[in-house]
Amino acid sequence: MSSLDARLGALRGSGPPLPHTARTLGALTANPRCDRRSILDAAGIDKDALATHLGLPRPLRKSQLALDYGIAFERQVTDQGAAALVALLRQALKLAPSAATYKDVNSVGSDNDKSPLGLRHAYTSTRILSAAHGRADPCNLLDHPVLSLTVAGRQAYLEPDVIAFHDEGVFYVVEVKSFPVIHGRPDPMKAAAALTQAAAYVLALRELLTGDGLSAERVSDTVVLVNPLNFTRRPTATPYNAAKQIRHLSRHLNRLERLPALVDDLPADTTFDLQPGADGRPTRPHGELTDALATTQPHYTPACRHHCELAPHCRTEARNQGSTGFLGPTVLNDLAGIDTIATALALTDGHLNPSRDQKDTVRALRHAQRVRTDLQKGST
Repeated sequence: MSSLDARLGALRGSGPPLPHTARTLGALTANPRCDRRSILDAAGIDKDALATHLGLPRPLRKSQLALDYGIAFERQVTDQGAAALVALLRQALKLAPSAATYKDVNSVGSDNDKSPLGLRHAYTSTRILSAAHGRADPCNLLDHPVLSLTVAGRQAYLEPDVIAFHDEGVFYVVEVKSFPVIHGRPDPMKAAAALTQAAAYVLALRELLTGDGLSAERVSDTVVLVNPLNFTRRPTATPYNAAKQIRHLSRHLNRLERLPALVDDLPADTTFDLQPGADGRPTRPHGELTDALATTQPHYTPACRHHCELAPHCRTEARNQGSTGFLGPTVLNDLAGIDTIATALALTDGHLNPSRDQKDTVRALRHAQRVRTDLQKGST
């Protein structure tokens, strides 16, 4: 075990590690400056368990009805050898008709296998590389495959919905989502999240191919989302260019190479162990846990509420510290490196002298203050 693995294990404590998923990787792109999130995810710490123990408000979750609908929609698309999906992909990607072969990787192995993900990953890798090298007839669709992606020097298993490839050897990632496309437009936030998750799968697939001497260009930037059409359960497939999301995620994964330095900056005795008792219930005093969290550097923005269980805790911290991030991304960007409201006010009132980089921002703040003062005089 490396020293980094040992340190991350100490941070995690007695709980089992939670692996990275495409969803957690997508959250990195939503808030790449949050060192707290980077450390907790790298250590595989259960943020939901932390939030529950601290008594934080729970985020809204999908209802069981919505989950069941999603499962039923995916089954509808992939039933009968994914015949419906093959037709949709041929139309969306403008592929010439060819023989279609479908394999559900979920059927590989059994419940008794000690490492079902590892077995499915080995099977997925073998099938993809054999097809890519032309050593076997290509399987047009791999359902529920398992890929791996290097995240901060460690391997993370990822499970895309479908990998599709055709006779010319170009690979596509396909995501089946249950949110609708209404009059040609999906919900923009949900579509963006889906494309960011798909970007993780594209990078994992490219890593597999390049590791075997193949070109990364064999994996297309085009991602296909399959959704219900309008207010029906009839599926429709829409191709998207995910190059932007792929670049962003790749850049943020590269930033995780600084993880050892982040961990080294923490006090040696820092741990997020909930110290479960004999009954499995956490016994860690709340004050100790919040003190441990305070050793990490957060970067709160209101968008955190959509993707992080600890957002209410970080929001309270930001408000108490007078952080400009609490006011939202527009204010944060406009203030350009001025991290607290107190500093912004002191610069505006002249109690602090601006640095060279802050002069334009302070000039705008002082202009806004004069306009506000004039408006107040005019209303009296």
